[in-house]
Amino acid sequence: MKKNTYLKKITVLLFIITPIIIIMGYSWTNSTVGELIRERHNPSVICPRMISQQSITPLKHTKHLLVSAYMDQRSGGFDLRIIGIFKRDSVDALYCSLCCAGLVSETTPSIILPHSDHFGFPYGTMDVLCQIPDNCDATHVTLLTAPSTATRSEQLWIPIKNKKTSNKEENKLDLTVCISTLFGTYNNVLQFAQTLEMYRLLGVNRVVIYNTSCGLELNRLLKSYSQEGFVEMVPWPIDRYLNPSRGWNFKEHGGDLHYFGQLTTLNECIYRSMERSRYVLLNDIDEIIMPYQHDNLNSMMDMLQSQHPNVKFLIENHIFPKKYFEPSRKFHLHRWSNVPGINILEHIYREDPNSTYHPYKMIVQPRLVEQTSVHQLLRNLGEQFYVPMQICRIIHVRVALLKSLQWEELNEDKRLWDFQEKLIPNVDQVLRRAGLLTED
Repeated sequence: MKKNTYLKKITVLLFIITPIIIIMGYSWTNSTVGELIRERHNPSVICPRMISQQSITPLKHTKHLLVSAYMDQRSGGFDLRIIGIFKRDSVDALYCSLCCAGLVSETTPSIILPHSDHFGFPYGTMDVLCQIPDNCDATHVTLLTAPSTATRSEQLWIPIKNKKTSNKEENKLDLTVCISTLFGTYNNVLQFAQTLEMYRLLGVNRVVIYNTSCGLELNRLLKSYSQEGFVEMVPWPIDRYLNPSRGWNFKEHGGDLHYFGQLTTLNECIYRSMERSRYVLLNDIDEIIMPYQHDNLNSMMDMLQSQHPNVKFLIENHIFPKKYFEPSRKFHLHRWSNVPGINILEHIYREDPNSTYHPYKMIVQPRLVEQTSVHQLLRNLGEQFYVPMQICRIIHVRVALLKSLQWEELNEDKRLWDFQEKLIPNVDQVLRRAGLLTED
């Protein structure tokens, strides 16, 4: 009898304890899984939390601005190059933090490479080199002011560009033109359209423009070109963060940064084009790099490249003063009268370059460039070649540089007229498409 009672008590006890054990085991298992889940979703582990969608990103706890990050396999083991605008007297050590397929890597020290051209302004272009860890599929990067990860959650991450997405070779562009900055109320619509259509006839595939601001009519034209795909517009709101200068000389013009960040945008455009374009033309919007022995720039570059491989090509700048007009006024077209800007077909007289100030512009192979200024490369992997003016020169319609010259002392140059049969209807078409040409 006692034995039966004892067995009953054990059975009841087991009946009560077993679910508890099961529940405890389930809870322990869930607790472990929960810790793993919480660990996986810990802000200090998962990345990126906050991605910058802007072309200029302030770096917290510094006076610096980040612009973009590009894969760069040429830098002696450092795989990633960040282009930024730094306060030159406040450059301290920075540490790279990479997002590797959704997980944060250990921080690593960076190498900071200032650009030697800054024209005396407080802010200048700088590169930050980061080393990508082994087995890291890096997608985003941020910079920290200390090796600790304590402030990492506060920073914005920027995407890493020029990543190889597949083994398939992408179709590369032949020629890209980089236009550094548009700002103020610049509204030279007619010359802008003529220049872009001239470049299209010469074989240029894309024009990249960094736009802070411009006039109303030019903005309409830019939108039309952007929708078509010929122009790639990069928003450039540098005036939200700094007091950019409208000139190149700090002592004369003041401000925080040279010419609305022209040096930064030219370097950014080179890296933007590095994996997708054979050649990059670095020039202003009122300049046309014009071949004089070839019908297009591709043929000219094939010839130059065969004779001078792995070089940068420097092109002479020739100014066509806008105050002197072709006498017959044959290209003074009535339908363009209400379009703001200069009609470059009416200006056929050019100055000889001034021997004391003779700026060049460049055509480069982007993979041979590390850092550039406006008229020369600062760090490059090749030699340079000055292209004779008989082969190529810049047609630059603007105010006269040599103001003492008279009309009789100028040289007649009608090279643009060789393209007028195609150029004029093409300009008409783009102006009409943008709603800027209302009569024929």
